[in-house]
Amino acid sequence: MEKEDFKAILTKVRNYEIRIRKAVNSQMRGSFDSVFKGTGLEFDDVRAYQYGDDVRRIDWHVSAKGDETYIKVFKEEKEQTVFFLLDVSDSQKIGADAQTKLDLTKEICSVLALSAVKEESEVGLICFSDQKEKYIKPDKGMKKAYEIMLNLFRLEPISRKTDLAGFIHFALNLIKRRAIVILISDFIAENYQDALKSLARKHDLIVLHIFDQKDLALPKLGLIPIIDKETQTTRWVNTSAQSFQKQLQESFEQSKAELENFCRQYQVNYLPIQTNEDFVPSLIKLFKVRNLSNRGAS
Repeated sequence: MEKEDFKAILTKVRNYEIRIRKAVNSQMRGSFDSVFKGTGLEFDDVRAYQYGDDVRRIDWHVSAKGDETYIKVFKEEKEQTVFFLLDVSDSQKIGADAQTKLDLTKEICSVLALSAVKEESEVGLICFSDQKEKYIKPDKGMKKAYEIMLNLFRLEPISRKTDLAGFIHFALNLIKRRAIVILISDFIAENYQDALKSLARKHDLIVLHIFDQKDLALPKLGLIPIIDKETQTTRWVNTSAQSFQKQLQESFEQSKAELENFCRQYQVNYLPIQTNEDFVPSLIKLFKVRNLSNRGAS
């Protein structure tokens, strides 16, 4: 990557971040760092439940042993770590030439990494396909944010395929301490729910679901060959057939609804973002939700 290209990318990312900070400060009258504080807590003790306590902190195992209900008491960790888990498989390369899903993924990660280091958080990165494509050890400081951005925009994945479940298990073994984990993917994968459940239980998980209009509707071009970008297999489909268009949309909507319901069930922040939309308002909405949730948990 040329130096001028990186400067243009950095300018774009900084403009995004400035817009987010201004909007958050004016609309929430609070600090931008709420999204990175998360639960940022480690277990300390238990005490008897009191009216108004967060029911999500009930320790059912301890409560079952006696006549009272007990909740977990946490103490705040001195350092907060933010880990970005990025899907860089070939299905992420779908979209317009100017903005694919992968382009959007890189931009969002860059904005959040830049913002996180300004709030004194450690930031780390793992990029994946069906294997580890890039790992950057978490650390603090603006130099670390620049390192992440530079590596993201230079990255040329080795594999085309996706193994989301396998990668989540890899991340679980790698990230030992509780962290804010921001998983960015198009979630075009199978049998990853059990692994995602384990990730949600161990960490403060944020799911950013990236999708493109082509994931739910294709142009009506008649009978054409469709190439699976990850497996490189080809099949012929009639894109003008109403049944094909309906099946494509229903399949996407079903998968999206299942992921959203899963996140709701396990108290995971879920945010869908389409490639042709301005993602800044969507991120601000996410920060508002987390800000309210953190106040209730404190």
